Amino acid sequence: MKKLLKKISQIILRRNQNKLLHLCIVGLGNPGDKYSKTRHNAGYDFLDLIAKEFNVNFKYLKKIDADYVEIDYEDQKIALIKPKEFINKSGKTLQLVRKYKVKNTKDILVVHDDMDLEPGDVKLKLSGGHAGHNGLRDILKVIGNDFVRLRFGIGHPPNKDQTDAWVIKKPNPQEKEKMAVAFEKVKNNIGKILLKDWMIIMNNLHTNEH
Repeated sequence: MKKLLKKISQIILRRNQNKLLHLCIVGLGNPGDKYSKTRHNAGYDFLDLIAKEFNVNFKYLKKIDADYVEIDYEDQKIALIKPKEFINKSGKTLQLVRKYKVKNTKDILVVHDDMDLEPGDVKLKLSGGHAGHNGLRDILKVIGNDFVRLRFGIGHPPNKDQTDAWVIKKPNPQEKEKMAVAFEKVKNNIGKILLKDWMIIMNNLHTNEH
């Protein structure tokens, strides 16, 4: 009986392993038309760009409370994920992604806006703190800091006390143009991103910066 139970457990484990993904790319943002294309939704916007590139459409997946789609790239399965909770509650979806979709936290790439970078700047970071970003703050509470981040600059507001209003407003035309250039720069490296060639991507993104 023990041998039979062990065999069944091994089969279930193998099946679960087969369902795990090579990479989950999670774009942070706030749901709803009110927040569409705002600075805080850079993560959503970038994932929409990648979904369009691969001609796939998001569908709501209740299991992780997110808009979700999988793409195939060089025999690897990768998920694009947009949490449906507000950005300061992003940890809920990340916890479920970690539970059901990846082998470990290092297989998660979180795409988000960053006020410490100017519009047009983009950085890849392999771990770290939240730097005041409420979405990252919530994620760190539930899965720790051992995930990869793709940071798109949105710049600082003129006054520090305007931060909350700044992130939920749309960028001005000049900022929008610069952010589009940053998106395109990363899109040109998307193959390397999907294969998790992090050091090559960092070299490509962080050299020849303006």
